[in-house]
Parts: sequence; C-alpha cells; structure tokens
Amino acid sequence: MSLTGIGEVSELITTAINKIWPDKTEQEKQAIAAATMIVQGQLDVNKAEAANPSVFVAGWRPFIGWVCGSACAWNWVGLPVAKALLILLGYEVALSPADLQEMMPVLIGMLGLGGYRTYEKVRNAEGNR
Repeated sequence: MSLTGIGEVSELITTAINKIWPDKTEQEKQAIAAATMIVQGQLDVNKAEAANPSVFVAGWRPFIGWVCGSACAWNWVGLPVAKALLILLGYEVALSPADLQEMMPVLIGMLGLGGYRTYEKVRNAEGNR
C-alpha cells in the first residue's frame, strides 16, 4: 500500500466503473475468441470424420447430400415426367412429391458450406489449388 493510497483508490474506482459499464471491446474479443475455439473444434472433428475409412463415419455427409439431391430430382424432374408418362399410358395414379420442407435447410446448409469452400479455392486460401 502506498503512503497516499491513491493507487488503491484509483484501482477500486476503475473496477467499479468496469462492473457498471463493461468494456465492449474486451467482451467482443472474448466472444470472438470463444467462437473461434468452437469453429476450430468443429473443424478438427470434421477432419477426423473425413479421414476415417469407415463409410458409417466418413460417408454420412455424401449420403445426406444424395438423399436431398434425389428428393429434389424427384420433385422437379422425376415426378413431372412420371405423371406425363402415366397419363400418356392411360393410368390414373396419384404420385406425391417428396416433402422438402425438412430437407431443404439441410441441403441449403450443405450447399452453403460447399459454396464457401469453392470461394476459398478460388481465392487460394490456405494454399488450396
């Protein structure tokens, strides 16, 4: 403790002010650091999954992509062609479209990640070619 105690009083006032009005830049730095750690952790998990030789671990993303792609292909290509052929052949069969309401967010997310990867490759990020 100093003779005058000004340093301790100043520190006490600074601590009180920071509790009432926290420094936004420090909070933002902490939030960015936490988000970076989460993203890096997910990237590490993704790399480990992709390197796994088992199709049950490494193959789930392509499987989901094929399922969503098949549903889109059925709705926009297969269904109209099948209906037209059945009408031409004289059959009255009710064909239903695939319900894309639940699949589209997954597909859009996967395509968004794929688009970002293409952007990285075009920009040659991290030495990608």
